Amino acid sequence: MLKLVAVAPLDGYSLHVEYNDGVAGEVNLSQLVGRGVFKAWEDRSVFESVCIGEYGEIKWNDDIELCADAIYLQVTGKTADEVFPVLKAPADA
Repeated sequence: MLKLVAVAPLDGYSLHVEYNDGVAGEVNLSQLVGRGVFKAWEDRSVFESVCIGEYGEIKWNDDIELCADAIYLQVTGKTADEVFPVLKAPADA
């Protein structure tokens, strides 16, 4: 099972992420700053408060979180079918 094991803020509104399968990388989130709930990131200390939430999500507070699986896909360039092959199994199988 894929699991986020580390997350850290970097300059320029990027995150360093590490997963239990050895995948590690950076993802740039600067395109989100100032939009909707991400307006809070205009206060850099909010962005820097990133952590792993109770359910493995990338979390800043109760209003701001990102799916760790979606970030994994961005970092690896893989598709959901490649990472989660069970998702493409026929419904009647």
